Amino acid sequence: MTARVLVVDDILANVRLLEAKLSAEYFEVVTAMNGVDALESLQRTQPDIILLDVMMPGMDGIEVCRRIKSDPLSRHIPVVMVTALDQPEDRIRGLEAGADDFLTKPVNDIALFCRVKSLVRLKMLTDELRSRLPAGDISLLQAEESELGDRHGNILLIDNRGHLADRIASSLEGRHQMTWSQDPQQAVSEAAATQFELLIINLDLQDFDGLRLCSQLRSLERTRQIPILIIVDPDDNDRMMRALDMGVNDYLLRPIDKQELLARVNTQIKRWRYTEKLRNNVQQSLELAVADPLTGLYNRRYMESQVGLMVDAAANRGRALSVLALDVDFFKSVNDTHGHAAGDRVLIELAERLKQHTRSMDLPCRVGGEEFLVVLPDTDASVAQQIAERLRMAICGAPFNAGPAAPLLPVTVSIGIAAFEDSSDTLAEMLRRADEALYRAKREGRNRVISEAA
Repeated sequence: MTARVLVVDDILANVRLLEAKLSAEYFEVVTAMNGVDALESLQRTQPDIILLDVMMPGMDGIEVCRRIKSDPLSRHIPVVMVTALDQPEDRIRGLEAGADDFLTKPVNDIALFCRVKSLVRLKMLTDELRSRLPAGDISLLQAEESELGDRHGNILLIDNRGHLADRIASSLEGRHQMTWSQDPQQAVSEAAATQFELLIINLDLQDFDGLRLCSQLRSLERTRQIPILIIVDPDDNDRMMRALDMGVNDYLLRPIDKQELLARVNTQIKRWRYTEKLRNNVQQSLELAVADPLTGLYNRRYMESQVGLMVDAAANRGRALSVLALDVDFFKSVNDTHGHAAGDRVLIELAERLKQHTRSMDLPCRVGGEEFLVVLPDTDASVAQQIAERLRMAICGAPFNAGPAAPLLPVTVSIGIAAFEDSSDTLAEMLRRADEALYRAKREGRNRVISEAA
């Protein structure tokens, strides 16, 4: 893994030392000697992570961090505070300013590389998710971000020694809801079944390997993304680094400082909620790219891309293909008489009936307004006629519930059928012939099926 690292320190020797260590591991390093230069370099170089000295003349590291995290364009860049001060209150100030972690001078090489790699991985994931969202969705998400840490979090503590639970519970009281599990194996199942936002693990479990537990949680699909905060002894560096390397998000050294615990818990939960919101927004964007938002059926864009492939298969392999063009009869009168909300309810229920009475291989789509298409792969005109009649009867056979403000409404559809003809046929031609058959059905009285060959 490589990344661009911004190193900020007012002492040249410290800058050169970190630069040498990171360059030896093939990181790209840019440097700044004070807070003002750091903010300017941030805009110019767009680093993936920032190593920021706390004690600097003028603008100190805490203020630089606060400015970075208050800017929507840079708040997602991880900031690691590097300091010679190893007091809990200094770490708390940094965490409250938005720092993602701390390194204490002299910087331990293993800690340095593990934390940098872990935070860079997280940033790359966030960047990938953000890149898939439209600009409007990103702006909306940035506006909502400040609210993500306001509600109580749901936390699972895994500890079978018993001496941590009371202290952690008292630290989180009034801010978060904590569940305590004393059985590590049972905790894995519990974490997979419940929507926890943070797992706190005592790495020094009795008769159970804490690293093995972390590995199991990271290997399961349901728990892979849940942040993990481990409680570890100060001299247990080897296991702490191995835990961070396998994907543990953060650690807290014994003896536990209550304020630092709460600050780290708040940071992890807010970051988890932001990442989950990103994932959900990306999923919704993907669904909207192929689905009609009202009915949930495929949209015209997806239909054209998929049917184009089916037409090629029909032309090259001699496979049958038919399309049904459907239009709701007198739909305008539904909107005019009962309102657009009632019209939407009719379209939603019609879509459900289409899904219920088509085969799994068929492709029902809403192409606009009250117009629908059903693509029937491996289906010739005679079978398409039977399917179309089944759909027509399913729609006209029972009235539609158009909402509490409207009576049950009788609804009918007119359907036109077109079948693939020969290797010179195209999607555009099939849709044109299906539309012509649909218009004939309309002219001849509606609530009927007409094939292009009729």
